[in-house]
Amino acid sequence: DNKVLDGIDMNIEKGEIVVVIGPSGSGKSTFLRCLNCMEDPTGGQIIFNGVDIADPKVDINVHRRHMGMVFQHFNLFNNKTVLQNIMLAPVYVRTHDKSEKKSKRQIVEEAKQEALELLDRIGLRDKADVYPSTLSGGQKQRVAIVRSMAMHPDVILFDEPTSALDPEMVGEVLELMKDLAKEGMTMVVVTHEMGFAREVASRVLFIDDGQIKEEAAPAEFFEHPKDPRLQEFLSKIL
Repeated sequence: DNKVLDGIDMNIEKGEIVVVIGPSGSGKSTFLRCLNCMEDPTGGQIIFNGVDIADPKVDINVHRRHMGMVFQHFNLFNNKTVLQNIMLAPVYVRTHDKSEKKSKRQIVEEAKQEALELLDRIGLRDKADVYPSTLSGGQKQRVAIVRSMAMHPDVILFDEPTSALDPEMVGEVLELMKDLAKEGMTMVVVTHEMGFAREVASRVLFIDDGQIKEEAAPAEFFEHPKDPRLQEFLSKIL
């Protein structure tokens, strides 16, 4: 129910790492999915690069090209190889772009080269031609992240990217996300990883019952929480 988010009013600036925490069912994932209109807002505005993408007259797919999304359960295409998963969106978008001057063959070759470079970055080039079912959870999530990076997005949205992973696989995914943060990628991260929030976030939000109850820089947020519900929440998880 998107009405759970009534009353949310906030700005996310370029280069910010906004971490969203809160109890289950509080509206965190709904909030994230509204940002790229995977959930249709029932009211209000979502201004992205100066355009209200919640306006039904706007072609949301044009703007989604600039918004990466990383899901809890990876959402890789199991019938395509790792390399094909990474190449799919860039090739599709560029071959359907009327302003693109290069041939499809050139586009495919460039997308392949960039995909291999991204796999090099995460140490998985040797997995380029295998299918996702052969990968560990941590490997799948790192592939999902570089798949988003292949589109050169302005922002990447992460919906609990480590919650489906075995504990020993969480670190490798968080390290990649930390690297992205250091490079200036704008990120909105729904997570239960409090250590990541403390170390990487420029701002932490606490959502409960569909409302932002508190937002602050990590040090202030964790050391001096003001909202009683946040105080209760942190006392149970820290």
